[in-house]
Amino acid sequence: MAIFDRAQEKSEQATPRRLEEALKRGQFARSSEVQTVFVLMAGLLAMTLFGREMWQTLGIVAARSLGHLHEVPLSEAHIQSYALGGVWLLAKCVGPVVLAAVIAALLAGAIQSRFNTASEALTPRWERLNPVEGFQRIFSMRSAAPTAIAFVKFVVVIALMYSVVKEVLADPIFYTSVNAARIASFLAESSAKIILRVGIAMIFVAIADYTYQFWQTNRDLMMTRDELKEELKNTEGNPHMKARMRRRRTAITVRKQLLEVPKADVIVTNPTHFAVALRYDRKTMRAPKIVAKGARQNALRIREIAAQHGVPIVENKPLARLMYRYGRVGAEIPTQLYQAVAEVLAWVYRTNRYRYYAEQLEAKT
Repeated sequence: MAIFDRAQEKSEQATPRRLEEALKRGQFARSSEVQTVFVLMAGLLAMTLFGREMWQTLGIVAARSLGHLHEVPLSEAHIQSYALGGVWLLAKCVGPVVLAAVIAALLAGAIQSRFNTASEALTPRWERLNPVEGFQRIFSMRSAAPTAIAFVKFVVVIALMYSVVKEVLADPIFYTSVNAARIASFLAESSAKIILRVGIAMIFVAIADYTYQFWQTNRDLMMTRDELKEELKNTEGNPHMKARMRRRRTAITVRKQLLEVPKADVIVTNPTHFAVALRYDRKTMRAPKIVAKGARQNALRIREIAAQHGVPIVENKPLARLMYRYGRVGAEIPTQLYQAVAEVLAWVYRTNRYRYYAEQLEAKT
C-alpha cells in the first residue's frame, strides 16, 4: 500500500511536454496584480504626457460653453450635434489614457503567457457552469491565498494613502482663495502623487502574488512516477521496442562488416578481446581504412572468417585497442596511428612476397 501511495504521489517535476500542453490550456502562472500595476502605471504615464493638453481642452470648451450659455440654441438638431461634440471631446481627452491602459493590459497578459496564445483555453468548457464546483472553488483552501493577498494589499494601500491624503488635506488651498487654474493644478499634482505611491506599493504586491502563482502552478503540474513513465513511453517510444530495434540495427551492421573481412589486407587483434580489419589500396586510398571491428564474440567471428579466406592476422595489443576505441568503420585510421599501421602492413607485404616466391619455387621443382 505504501509503495502504491508513493507511485501516486506527485514528486516529479513537470516535463517540457507537460509544460507546453499546460501553456496551450492556459494553465500558466498569471497574476491579476501584475496587470493592475501595468494599467496603473500606463494610465499615470498617459496623464503625465497628455494631462496638460487635456486640461487646456476642457478649459477652453468650458469657457466657450459657459460664457455664451444664453446664446446656445436648443433644438433637436442642435442637441444631436452637441451630443456628438461631447462624445468627440470625451474621446479626445480620455482616449490616450484608455488606449494606454488597454495596451498595458494586453502587454501584461502577453508577458505572463510568454507571448503564446492558449488555443485550448478559448474552447468552451461547460463543466465550469456547474454551481457545485463553483462553490467548492470559492470556499476552497486555494481561494484563501488570493483573499489574504487582497487583504494585505488593502492594508498597504490604506497605510500609504493615509500619509499622502493627510498631506493633501493640510494644503493651504482649502482655506485660501485661489483661481481655477490653481485648483486644477493642485488636483493633478495630488492625483499623480497618490497614484504613484499606490503604484509603488502595488509593484511589491504584484511580485509577491506572481511568485505565489508561479509556485502554485508548478506544484499543480508536478507528475507522479507513473505519469512520468507513461509520458516518456509516449514521447520516446516503448523501451522494449527501442531495444529490439537497436539490436536489429546492430546485427545488420555486424553482418555488413563481416562481409568486408575477406577483402581486408590484415586483421589486427588483441588477441581475443578485439579485432580490427584494415584495407589499403595505394591507388584509391590516401590512408588505410577500417572495414570491420569487433569485440569478444564479434572479434572471434572476424578471426574465423579471416582464417577461412587466408587474410593475415597480426597480434598487436596496443594498436588493436587504440584502433577499436578511436577508429570508425568505413573511415581512415587516426593520423596518430599511421606509423604503427605502416609497420604492420609492411610486414604483411613482405610475408606475402616471400610466400609468393616460395610457392613459385615449389611449383617449379
